[in-house]
Amino acid sequence: MSRNRAVLTAAALTALLTVFPATGSQAADAPSAGERIAKALRDTPVYVDKAYTEAVPPSRQRELTQQIKKTGLPIKVVLTPLTKGDPFNGEADTLASVLHDRLPQRELILITTDGVFTDSLNGYEWPADTHQTRDAVAATGFLDEMRDAGLADLTSKAVELVAEENGTEVYEEATEDLGEVAPEQPTPAAKAERSAWPQVAAIGLALAALTTVALVAYRRRHRRRTSAMTPALGAARAAEETEVRRKAEAEVVALGEAVRTADAATTPDLSRALDAYAAAGKVLDEARDLTDLAGALALAAEGRAALTPHPSLPLCYFNPLHGQATTRTTWRRLGHRESVTVATCLTCTTTLATHRTPDSLTELTEDGHLIPYYEGQSIWAATGYGSLPGDGMASRVGRGDLGRDKNRETSA
Repeated sequence: MSRNRAVLTAAALTALLTVFPATGSQAADAPSAGERIAKALRDTPVYVDKAYTEAVPPSRQRELTQQIKKTGLPIKVVLTPLTKGDPFNGEADTLASVLHDRLPQRELILITTDGVFTDSLNGYEWPADTHQTRDAVAATGFLDEMRDAGLADLTSKAVELVAEENGTEVYEEATEDLGEVAPEQPTPAAKAERSAWPQVAAIGLALAALTTVALVAYRRRHRRRTSAMTPALGAARAAEETEVRRKAEAEVVALGEAVRTADAATTPDLSRALDAYAAAGKVLDEARDLTDLAGALALAAEGRAALTPHPSLPLCYFNPLHGQATTRTTWRRLGHRESVTVATCLTCTTTLATHRTPDSLTELTEDGHLIPYYEGQSIWAATGYGSLPGDGMASRVGRGDLGRDKNRETSA
């Protein structure tokens, strides 16, 4: 019997509380490079390694800080050398994953130096690439106006493009002509040289073409793979799942205790709380990914609301990990005619007010890509984690919908 189903009886609940005792803080390891950078980023959005202080002096760092603050976006900039054998093994993806793990904020836009090209930048965004960050940052290296720009100007341009939220369009326009080499009119000297050394010239042209093609291929491969789940980002997501699972376990245990001690005569909807409790335990047992674990949290919140005389709103529709919603907002998904009314947290409500789509909890598809969960075919897309009308989460879990992804239809 799993430890979560054991909570379905009062006696087993006591045993579960013993299994999940409060733990003291563990001995901290010596600060790593990632921890040092993350600590610095808690005080300022711009981190510049001393190796780059000449290229990005303190005055430019302050300008970047002010520019980022004006965007109102959760942007962090990390300019640090990346080489094989360093704490990140020269990989920008690894650096980004490490910092994402160590920074407390859920919503994060990260601009870093690249691990291959020392004069280019990489862009990352969590929980989804809502602001087209990856393409926006990649585009800076292909703009004609940035051809001779230094690192400070490149970074500033990257922040500007992220804020404009049209990075994919800019990237595609900037790279559409790459690989097309216009013929040049040779000078008389060049004609003589070409006549004397036809094979050398041919080899030189071939190498130049191959270099251009290789550079473009790398950039395009890089852009495509960042839209998929890389090993580093996969590890970050696994770590997040572990953290959310612990929280969900604690919430289910707490709900079980509240249900056990509730007075049936004075509790508004004890039966609904019991249904939510049983469903949360089942979801936690069978959870396959982060969206299911968020579902266990949403069910626990629904159960707690049923125990109070003034039920609160469900968890945030866009991302239940944001916590309890503060209001209900009308929203129309891109490409859909119908609007829906959903429960939103303060951050997502503010984002919608600026006519932007909030960052959402993402679902991992079979081909390794992350999509907003509400674009999938899960029980959570159908219920909006308690926001959408229709059969509730607990009733759907009770009849076994949790395991029938392909037969579900979304309501939003």
